[in-house]
Order: sequence, then C-alpha cells, then structure tokens
Amino acid sequence: MAGYRRAGYAVVGVALSMTPSDEQDYLAIQGDITEAETAQGVVDHAFDRFGRIDTLVNNAGIYIGKPFTDYTIDDYLAITAVNLAGFFHMTQRTIPQMLSRGRGHIVNVSTSLVDRADSARPSALPALTKGGLVAVTRSLAIEYASRGLRFNAVSLGVIKTPAHDPASYAELGDLHPLGRVGEVADVVEGVLYLEHATFVTGETLHIDGGQAAGH
Repeated sequence: MAGYRRAGYAVVGVALSMTPSDEQDYLAIQGDITEAETAQGVVDHAFDRFGRIDTLVNNAGIYIGKPFTDYTIDDYLAITAVNLAGFFHMTQRTIPQMLSRGRGHIVNVSTSLVDRADSARPSALPALTKGGLVAVTRSLAIEYASRGLRFNAVSLGVIKTPAHDPASYAELGDLHPLGRVGEVADVVEGVLYLEHATFVTGETLHIDGGQAAGH
C-alpha cells in the first residue's frame, strides 16, 4: 500500500486485522474478504470515496504446509476461502467498475511453490489455490484484453513478513539461489513494474530470488 501511495495513488486496504482509517489518500476497512458482502462494501466504499478503481491487488493468502493426507477439512475450507473465494468476490465486483472506464489492472499474488515443488516442504493446498490464481490470471487477461483490462500475477519466494520468525531467515534464505529471503520492498518494486508496464498482461513475475528457475 505504501508503494502505491508514494506513487501518487489513493489506496483502499481491507483485512480482518485492519485498523479502520479514513485519510485523504487512504481508506482502511476492517472486514473479511471471504464474504461477498464485505467485498461489495469495499468496492462501493472505494468508488464513493475516490470515484474510480484503477487497480486491484489480490494479496490476501493463507499458507498451511503439511503432508497432503494430514490436511483437515478445516484446513481446506480456510485456504480455499481466502485464496480463492476472496479473489473471486473482490475481482468479480471490481471488473465492472473498470469496464465502465475502459481500463484497469488486477494483480494476483501467488507463490513459487506452484512452479517448484519441494519434497521437504509439502504444500499441496497452497499450490492448488495459488496455482489456480496463476491460471485464472492468464484466462482473464485474454478474456478482457480487448476491453482495456490487464491481469498479471507475482509469484513470491519467502518474504520477510510477520508470518516468519526472523531467526529462520538464514535457513529460509538457502531456499533461494540468491541466498537470502526477500524484502517487502522487492515485492513492491515488482508490482509497481507491472502497474506501469502497460504492454504486459497475462504475465507471472517471479519475485523469488531465482527459486522457480532451479536450485
């Protein structure tokens, strides 16, 4: 969000743990995007507050890694609700706003585990759901290309976020050929590249220290 604000965009953010805020160029909404009503409310608030929606970044996600037969139905429901239903609700409600102006950009956040499976880190459900986002990115890019909308994805390696214990960074860095975990700034730069690359659609940009390329 900070990267888009520095680039001069007004931003609307939504999350379960979000502290509500209404600044001149930033509207924070607390809510659950797995619920269709929340997604509709976010789109309505964004349009009412700022008058248009230029870009949607679907960056919500849940990661649960375990052997496939150890997954529970609760694991399945939680992952598919956020990684797929959240994407579906937000994107389906945003597209009409973009079509009304004849332009728009949607970015989906995936993981390089989709491209580079690791027997030491079984993660079938994240791969199932985030891999689905990569596939639908290409599908929607073609479906809406003639109507001015672009769809791209970023596929991430391990990024320094509160989801990881800082003590694990050295070990997790070994998963990446560049030998380190990524910074949030690395992701921001990649997403903003896609934002400004107006001749790019249907692309998946790997921001993973070379992880998807090999090891």
